[in-house]
Amino acid sequence: MIQFRFNPVKAAQAVHQMLVWADGTLDFHTLLKAVYFADREMLNKHARPIFGATYRAMNYGPVPLQVYEMLKAEPYWLSEIGADEYPWVRQGSRVSVIRGDNRNPETDHLARIELELLESALNKSRGMTFDQRTRETHGMDWVQGTQRYDERMAYEDMIAPDHPLREELIEDLEAMGPRIVL
Repeated sequence: MIQFRFNPVKAAQAVHQMLVWADGTLDFHTLLKAVYFADREMLNKHARPIFGATYRAMNYGPVPLQVYEMLKAEPYWLSEIGADEYPWVRQGSRVSVIRGDNRNPETDHLARIELELLESALNKSRGMTFDQRTRETHGMDWVQGTQRYDERMAYEDMIAPDHPLREELIEDLEAMGPRIVL
């Protein structure tokens, strides 16, 4: 299985930016599916994901576990991102921006192409109903994940079956994935 090192700083900056784009509040499902759409798109277009999260095939679609923990304001990730608090607060299954100048959140760890893919993924996710997002994310990568004992999704399953360099990409990422700096 292809593995990457999760980048919590990028994830925190991306969540904050997406909240700002959405005028301050988003539900978990919309955010988590936007992260998945962006990661999958980046993987297929640029041979690496944005965040390197561990994905689990849950009932309502793929969940990037570390991002989910951050949305729930798990304190562990605060030390990893060098912060005392998250720039958002959890309110049930929603998160809202809480502090600072939220018109221009820090995005210095995100490349321009990553921001573009995130914005597109967020717009896609926001333009769908809960059921549409769920159906859209129940592809073969999700199905394969549900068949594993730990329900872990594999990045190689996220690579499009018709990708012209699929086999070479999988081989390279299996060897280099853990060493790629995201």
